[in-house]
Amino acid sequence: MKTYNHYINGAWVEPSSNAYLDTDNPYTGEIWAKIARGNAQDVDRAVMAAKAAFDEGEWATMRPTQRGKLLVRLAEIIERESAWLAELEVRDNGKLIAEMGLQTKYLAEWYRYYGGLADKVEGAVLPSDRPGMFNFTRHEPLGVVAMITAWNSPLLLLAWKLAPALAAGNTAVVKPSEYTSVSTLEFMGLIKEAGIPDGVVNCVTGLGMEAGAPLVEHPHVAKAAFTGSDTAGQKVYESAAKKIMPVTLELGGKSPNIVFEDADLDAAVNGAISGIFAATGQTCIAGSRLLVQRSIHDKFVESLVRIAGDARIGDPMSMDTHVGPVTTLAQYDKILHYIDVAKREGAVCALGGKPYAASGVASSRFVEPTIFTGVTNDMKIAQEEVFGPVLSVIPFDTEEDAIRIANDIVFGLAAGVWTSDIGRALRMSEKLKAGTVWINTYRAVSFMTPFGGFKRSGQGRESGQDAIKEYMQVKSVWIAQTMATGNPFIMR
Repeated sequence: MKTYNHYINGAWVEPSSNAYLDTDNPYTGEIWAKIARGNAQDVDRAVMAAKAAFDEGEWATMRPTQRGKLLVRLAEIIERESAWLAELEVRDNGKLIAEMGLQTKYLAEWYRYYGGLADKVEGAVLPSDRPGMFNFTRHEPLGVVAMITAWNSPLLLLAWKLAPALAAGNTAVVKPSEYTSVSTLEFMGLIKEAGIPDGVVNCVTGLGMEAGAPLVEHPHVAKAAFTGSDTAGQKVYESAAKKIMPVTLELGGKSPNIVFEDADLDAAVNGAISGIFAATGQTCIAGSRLLVQRSIHDKFVESLVRIAGDARIGDPMSMDTHVGPVTTLAQYDKILHYIDVAKREGAVCALGGKPYAASGVASSRFVEPTIFTGVTNDMKIAQEEVFGPVLSVIPFDTEEDAIRIANDIVFGLAAGVWTSDIGRALRMSEKLKAGTVWINTYRAVSFMTPFGGFKRSGQGRESGQDAIKEYMQVKSVWIAQTMATGNPFIMR
């Protein structure tokens, strides 16, 4: 059992309330850590430390090239500690070590990429139609950025925000999910080891309304970057609007994974399974709506059920496990609720549909991989984000039919298309209303590629060159080459 305090201005700080929250292991059910229960007072202390670091001192005067070197150094430390970080995340959120081991090692690439990009953001000298005037632009950091991350991939989601924000010259206050704060807190030690000055990155833990809301609302926070549900993101957006403050929102999805009759069916079956059952369905880009052309529907579902039915469920620390536990009890209850709703609406449960009891395990937080057929796109199971191992299979007839069904949703985060027709692939990529479209693959992401959603799935972009501009503002500078004379009331 370890007790964690807030990380503020390079030091571990006890919560002003003297209260702590339990952190449990989703697989065993055991409480293995305690985190500080933060409030507005703790948030204010962290924000003021970040503001001081932004306004004055070493970070405020550091050149972009030096900031970049510190981020590259952090990337090297992350690679060294990636196995340890992966184990922390598995223990905290129950995701598979087979996935987290790769993910924590790969997240180093975000810091290395933005370390290289830090001194390559350029303004421009603009042509001017004003005689005697010289005009150019500058890109400047915003200030203190509030970063609120979700419980499914804490360190990766933080990297998507923190790496470009620091490269741009901002400072940060991080509020991880109260369910999975440990890896982020331990990560603060790596930031310090990398030589990033105290106060540049701070971490306050606690509940959303007690710590997250005061952070977004704080008058000295210049931007909010949030990952979570669309309903929580809406609240962040509303709070930011009161301050006229920019936001980056990476929210939910109900992504269509579309299989045409000319696809490589074996590859498509594997893509459909990894698209929903990997990470126990607890990912915003999950391909939870599987659209299958009617001519191959029955054959495809048969293969899908057979392979998914062989999934090994159990210990997430085992490399042989395919499906791990649900991270939180609240999410477990939500998944079972949606399964009941689907059955009441008339969907046919072709696989799973109930809790899974793992022998010898204290935790009961397992749900069988579940596949529903006979789903229509107006059912709740097809319209609302479940965030669990639940797949809805919807038949379609034509390409136009697939596009109509795929786009008939309030979300627009991602989509998959399986076809051997390159013309169709290009047409679908153009007409699907989603921030990411995968062709004959699924769940591919990169530090070099912008990621974000259409519609209710989000605002702004993370990763790639687009992301660093999300953490900067443009300033136009005019210089008169000669002193102005004449009538001062006339704009020249």
